[in-house]
Amino acid sequence: MAMVNRRPIRLAIDALAIAPSDVVLELGFGPGRGIARLVALACSGHVLGVDHSAVMLAQASRYNRRAIANGRVQLQQARFDPLPWPSESVDKILAANVVYFFRNDGAEIREANRVLRPGGAMAIYATDRSTMASWKFARGDTHRMFDHVDLMSLIQLGGFADDEITIKLPSVGLGIGGLLAVVRKSGR
Repeated sequence: MAMVNRRPIRLAIDALAIAPSDVVLELGFGPGRGIARLVALACSGHVLGVDHSAVMLAQASRYNRRAIANGRVQLQQARFDPLPWPSESVDKILAANVVYFFRNDGAEIREANRVLRPGGAMAIYATDRSTMASWKFARGDTHRMFDHVDLMSLIQLGGFADDEITIKLPSVGLGIGGLLAVVRKSGR
């Protein structure tokens, strides 16, 4: 999965335009490859991560052990709702290939909105429903599937306004269509 996720994660990270001093949060960090890329970009900042899986926490901790030992990375096994950080404490949020597991009520997006600073950005990548429908492992009881309208609706449920949301439809190769939402939190 790490190989398949490489391009979507890179697209989402690039969309965030990470600054050197940013505090960046990754929701669902998996084996930790995205965390390592975020550390390189936020070279004087701090990288946070939360994942539901103890196995992923162990893998990501091993992969990023030096950055963790240096105090640059903090990883936790926890839910995405609630997030264990104060309101308006994060500059950028990465959520690549995890929105499939979010609840229908937008709770996880609301939590991301809460911790995101005004002027901050969140990038959400999901494989489009039209591609996922043919994948045997992606069933309705395991993965929530999205098209442009569904993703926009979920982000709106999380408290973001239409003018804060941009959704692009990138191709990530191998005939895989994606959805890349970039949300820029205004200072309203």
